[in-house]
This record gives sequence, C-alpha cells and structure tokens, in this order.
Amino acid sequence: MRIKSRISLSVIHIVLLLTSIACIIPIVLVLTASLTSENTILTKGYSLFPSAITLEAYRFVFKNPVQIINSYIVTIFVTVTGTLLSIMITAMVAYVICRKDFFLANKISFFIFFTLLFSGGLVPWYILISRILHLKDTPFALILPYVVTPFLVLLMKGFMSTIPFALIESAKMDGASEYRVFFSIIIPVSKSGLATIALFSVLIYWNDYWLSLLFIDTGKYVSLQLLLYRIMSNIDFLNSALSVANTSNIVLPSQSARFALAVVAAGPMLFIFPFFQRFFVKGITVGSIKG
Repeated sequence: MRIKSRISLSVIHIVLLLTSIACIIPIVLVLTASLTSENTILTKGYSLFPSAITLEAYRFVFKNPVQIINSYIVTIFVTVTGTLLSIMITAMVAYVICRKDFFLANKISFFIFFTLLFSGGLVPWYILISRILHLKDTPFALILPYVVTPFLVLLMKGFMSTIPFALIESAKMDGASEYRVFFSIIIPVSKSGLATIALFSVLIYWNDYWLSLLFIDTGKYVSLQLLLYRIMSNIDFLNSALSVANTSNIVLPSQSARFALAVVAAGPMLFIFPFFQRFFVKGITVGSIKG
C-alpha cells in the first residue's frame, strides 16, 4: 500500500513539475526575446537561449524615460488608491448583504447580480464621469469606475458567509456597535478574502488602459498600459513607413520591443502575485464554495 501511495505521489509531483515548467517557459521566452536583437529574431527566430544579449529594445522603449516614469507614477497611484478604496467599500457592501438579519439583503444582492448581466451603456457612463461628476482629465476618472466591482462583492459575500453568525451575535450582546463588529471582528477574520479581492483589484487597475483612453486627453495622467500601447503603435507605423520608403538598412526593434513592453508592463505584477498567492487560493476556494 505504501508503494502504491509513493508511486501516486511521485506521479502527482511529476505532473505538477511539468505543469510549472510549462508555465515558466513562456515567461523566460518573453524575457530572452526582449534581450535579443531585432536582426537575430528576424533571421533565426525566437530562442530560450539567445546567442547574444542586447538592451537595444529597452533603450528604444526608454528613449523618453520621463514620460514612462510619469505614467508609472500615475498607474501606481491609481492602483494603490483604487485598491484600498475597493477593498474597504467591497467589504462593507458584502458584509451588509451577507447579514441574515438584514431584511433588504436579498434584494440588494439581486441588484448587484443584475449589474453583472446588464449595464447602462457606454454613453450614459461617459456622461456621468465627464459631465456630471466633472472627473475628466483627473486621476479619479481612472479610480472611480472600478471601486465597486459586482463580481468582487459577490465573491466577498460568499467568503463572509462562512463566518459564524453567532460570533456577531455574541459581540452585539457584549455591547459592541456595528462599526466595532465590522472593524474588530469581521475584518481580522476575513484576511484571505480581502487579499483575494485586493489581488483582483490590483490586476484590474494595473492592466487598464480603457479608462485612460476615454477620459484622459492630456499626457499628464496617461496610464502606463496606454502609453506602452501608443509606443508599440508608433513603432508599427514607423516600420510601415520605412518599408514603403524602401529603407532596408534601418530596422526598428519591432518584435523585441513587443516583449520589452510586456516585461515593463507585467514585471511588477510578477513580483506582487507570490505574496498574495496563499491568501488568493484560500479566498477563491472558500468564496466559490459558499457563494
């Protein structure tokens, strides 16, 4: 029996190892391709082990470092501020609708779920942000639309539903107010769920370029993702112009620049995700079971 268990465990480990390698290889390929010269990629193709390492693509991308640094600052500010607001408001809404003694809990839950299926449309949304709230060309136009995400509210509700209601009742019997119950009891025992929605919020804010494209006209508050998209569009346009002009002696780092932009855009997230992974798996599992 022990031999069969060891064999089964070994097979599981081998499968997980191969799966991990399969997930790591694309990341390594992106990194090595960004460090490979454009001519090498065009002649020899992509390789996990480049014959020569060059920073040509990164020098081209960071030709105007002030603009990229400014976009990094804007994106970091929007991500941190939006994530903190999203965590707090999402937790408050989820706590309210998971309370069994709140008579409007089911109706509010249905309203939140309804917004997952239908929306008011792009034009009313644009008018609300730009004309009514007057947030156009401000960082808050990049923060406000994602502060409350229905999916995250329902996910957090499923997690908070696992908290025994007797815990809340005993705190109320001891004279604790609703604020005391929420901040002193609910929040500390909901760290896994909060870390899960925090990771989702970070990814939503960090990878967003749509809000910046809609509401930001000046270059001062352009997000990192939109700036990188514009850089890549400019490279493609210049390559098209050079091909029309038959200037074969000039080669812009088109392919290598794509991978360099991917490293610049996704690099910070690769370092952040491992810190949330333990809470993320637990929060997703509990929330999906009880949701």
